[in-house]
Formats: sequence, C-alpha cells, structure tokens
Amino acid sequence: MSERVTNPSANSSATSPLEALEAARGRFERAEERIDDHGGEAVTEAAEAYREATELLDSYVDRATGTGRENFKAYVELEGKFDSLVSGLPDDLRGREAFEDALDAIDKRRLSESDFERAHEALEPAAQYADLLAEREAAREALDDARTAAAKRLRELDDEIPDRERLLELANADLEAPVEDLREPIEAYNDAIETAVEEYRLEASAQEVFDLLERSRWYPFVDFERPPDDLRRYVQENPAGEYTIPELLEYADYSRSKLAHYVESADELKRKVATQQTFLDGIDAEPLTIPWPPAEAGVLRRRAREYRPFVERVADEDVVEKLRSIRRLTTDPDFDYERLQTAAQAVDQLTPEERERLTDGQVADELQALRTERERLEDALEVDDPV
Repeated sequence: MSERVTNPSANSSATSPLEALEAARGRFERAEERIDDHGGEAVTEAAEAYREATELLDSYVDRATGTGRENFKAYVELEGKFDSLVSGLPDDLRGREAFEDALDAIDKRRLSESDFERAHEALEPAAQYADLLAEREAAREALDDARTAAAKRLRELDDEIPDRERLLELANADLEAPVEDLREPIEAYNDAIETAVEEYRLEASAQEVFDLLERSRWYPFVDFERPPDDLRRYVQENPAGEYTIPELLEYADYSRSKLAHYVESADELKRKVATQQTFLDGIDAEPLTIPWPPAEAGVLRRRAREYRPFVERVADEDVVEKLRSIRRLTTDPDFDYERLQTAAQAVDQLTPEERERLTDGQVADELQALRTERERLEDALEVDDPV
C-alpha cells in the first residue's frame, strides 16, 4: 500500500488536470466567441479565400519570376487565376480589399520575388480570419487532450482514495494488541501443511496429485496452477503416471537405455516430463497456506472452508484440526479476531512515515482533498461532450 500513497500537496505548484481542463475550455470558448463576433460563416469564407490566395501565390513564386518565356507563361496563368479568384469573391467578404491589393501587387508584366512578398503583405488583413479558425482548431485539440488527462487523473484517484481510506481504518488499530495470539496458530498450521504436502508428494502418484490440482479449479481460494494439457494427458493416460512426481523427475534424467526398464517409452517421458520440470518442482503447499497478515474474518472463514477438503486429502487429522481451530478464532467472542487482525494489518503495512501522517491528521486532510478533486473533475468532465 505504501508504495502507492503519495502526498497530493507535493506538486501543488504544477498545473493540475482540473486547472488545465478549465483553462483549455476557456481558451476554446474564447476562440469561438471571437469567430462569432465576426460571424462564423463570414470568417470561414474569408479564411478559405485567404488560403486559396496564398496557396496560389506559393505555387507560382518559382515559376512566374524571371524573364524567360516559360516564366511569362506562368505569370499569365497566375494573374488569370488570381483575377478570377478576386472577381468571384462576394462584395461583402471580410477583408475583400486585401485580395484586391494583392492582385494589384502582381499586376505587372514581369514579377520578382519581392512582388510576391508584397502580395503576401497585402493579404495580411485577411490572414486574421484564417488565424481565428486555426486558433479554434488548436484550442479544440488542447481541450481534447485536457479531457483525456483529466479522465486519466480520475482513474488515478479511484486508486488513491481507497488507499487513504484503508490507512484511516488502520489508524484505529490497537498497535499494542497481542497479535502473536493470531500469528502463532497460523504459523503452526502453515508449517504443518508444508510438511504434509512435502510428504504427500513423496508418496502419492502423479495421477493422484494431478487430480487434486484439477479439483482446485472449483475453489477460488485454492490457487494451484493446473498442469499443461499435454503433461496432464500423459500422466492420466500412461502407466508412468502411477509413479510419484519426484520419481518422474528422477527418471527424466536417466539415460534412455536405463529408463527403458521403468517406462514403455523413454523418449515420450523425456518429452513430457523433462520439459515441465519447473512446473512439477513448483507444486507445493503455498496455495493451502494462510497469508500473513490474514484477511477479514468472513474471508478467512471462507478460505478455511475451501482449504479443508484439500487438507483432509493430503494431511492427517492433526493438521485438519489446526485449520479448524483457526476458523473458530474468527467466531470466538472471547478472542476478538477483528481487533487482532486490524492490528496485524497495521503493523505489517504501515510505514513509520505513514504512522506520522496519521498521527498529525495529514491522511484525513489528503483524503478530503482527493475526494473534492474527484468530485470537481467529475463535474468538469460532465460539462460537455468531447468537441
């Protein structure tokens, strides 16, 4: 838990996702307002005309300058096209005079690069309309990015808030509670089941062990890894599956001639078993041990209930009774399981820095700040759909 806990005030000088979203929305609204002030359709018409005019100039600047025949031909084409462009503009077009002035700049028998520069300068009064549309598009992209960042921050808050809430729960733990009263029976059971599983592996056939692993698929708390399909079929269908897992692993190291005395096909055993040595070596008691610190009472009761048929299969009655005794602790009114469990969680999970922050009230303040931030972000993201 402590690795995910951060102090929300640590980056207080940086722009928050909420501030960035509000700033981006304000920028977009201002861009829209400036366009509306001029008339949206009028701005679009003027911007399109400006883009056409500048593109026309740029496409001819290299071809229409100079004194050659081809240069003159290009100049005539440019003048004709530019004149048609200007003639076709509405009389009430925003910045129409700028286009006429640009036409005047190139209305001569021979053009130089400076003439094109003057034409571009003449178009400057109309450039503002293209700039207005460009700014709106940039503002739109910035708003989309800000919404994405705000949504990401919202997901982070969904992780951070439960961390603070759990810290506050642990703040109420009795750190002086005798947690050894809970630890000792759990450790005793874990030691016993580990020994029992080691002995079970030495005595039970691979077929029997695999049956146990397959059965665990119906028990969420019994997290045995199930065998790969090809190995499972080999163990279940081949007489070699009657050997124990340690025996199979030992045989896999034998030479083919020596192995022929134990199995029908030495090659098949080597293919199926030797390639799965990591899986076979990894079959141990861990899925039947109780983690420390233990979970809440209801969770531990269910875990013990799911463990029991497996423990009865691999261990003697003494180990089964150890498991039962742990389950009884969760319901014994004289034991106060919740107090010890919460204390165990606190001792195990709280770092010294977290304990200090809990003591001086920082965690409570952080939780309130995070909840407020989440609420404001949710409200901000609901203002509009992505534009």
